Amino acid sequence: MVEPVRRPKVVVIGGAYVDMAIKCSEIPSGGQTVDGSALSYTATGPGPNQAVQAALCGCEVHLVSKVGGDPFGRMVRRNLTDLGVDVEYIYAVKPMNTGVVVTLVDAGGENACCRYTGANSALSSQDIEAAEQVISEADMCLIHGQLPQDAIVSAIRLAKVQGTKVILNPARPIEQHGQQSSDLPVEYFSADVLIPNLYEAGQITEQSAVNIHTAKLMGSDLVARGVEHAIITMGKRGCMVVDRSGADHIGTFEVELVDQAARGDAFAGALAAYCAVKDDVREGAKFASAAGALACTKFGSIESLPSKAEIIELLQTQDVG
Repeated sequence: MVEPVRRPKVVVIGGAYVDMAIKCSEIPSGGQTVDGSALSYTATGPGPNQAVQAALCGCEVHLVSKVGGDPFGRMVRRNLTDLGVDVEYIYAVKPMNTGVVVTLVDAGGENACCRYTGANSALSSQDIEAAEQVISEADMCLIHGQLPQDAIVSAIRLAKVQGTKVILNPARPIEQHGQQSSDLPVEYFSADVLIPNLYEAGQITEQSAVNIHTAKLMGSDLVARGVEHAIITMGKRGCMVVDRSGADHIGTFEVELVDQAARGDAFAGALAAYCAVKDDVREGAKFASAAGALACTKFGSIESLPSKAEIIELLQTQDVG
């Protein structure tokens, strides 16, 4: 009897929201009203988006997150179950509301958002510890930093103790919004892969000149602090992969931009899926870049995420070096 092939397992720890996305000709300024031409209403946020992207790439995916005890919370769990994500560790807090994001997307694909964090602000170290078994069994733990910092630190420590590799997006924790300090806990620099965007990398390294030319320098700074691999994402300008063996710029894919809202989450989810199978961060970054580009070709967040087959097809038709 042939044993079934084991699917790679990814645990995603990230905020869960409900996204109300409206497409319009232009993003209104103060006091202005414009007509919308399309509406999507679905689960979103770093947690759901990245989890679904990893699932679309063939992984068994568990999401650790928190929602409210409202109809939105039930909708998030139902949506993700339908999309193949395990929701056992999406905790519900009855007295709180689920996080909500209202997104406006203009004709050029640019977007503006208003976010209410809701129950995401209540994710705790105890919640992380309750998921210890599934984290210990995972091939990769993907963490998005826009959560309470205690929970993030607990997740990194737990994954490290269990020998599970960590990819961390060091977005500013919820309770630090509005603060200017660039200091991060030392645990952040124990991540196997750190994936800040250009702005986040500049904040962490206190680099005054933040651009594609200083990305290598900022990546080297992060590696010197203990990170195994730093991938600085730069949107349309690709990404910079830096480790102790050197630095490589990976260019962007030529696609028609429709909506860039899910680009970063598609990148992170696809990277986690790739690295859960193969220990090659540079090739993983190319795979992830293709996923991010494809996510820009459709309107919406989860709806825009590409399948593994679509990512492979783009990689075969375009060589970004």
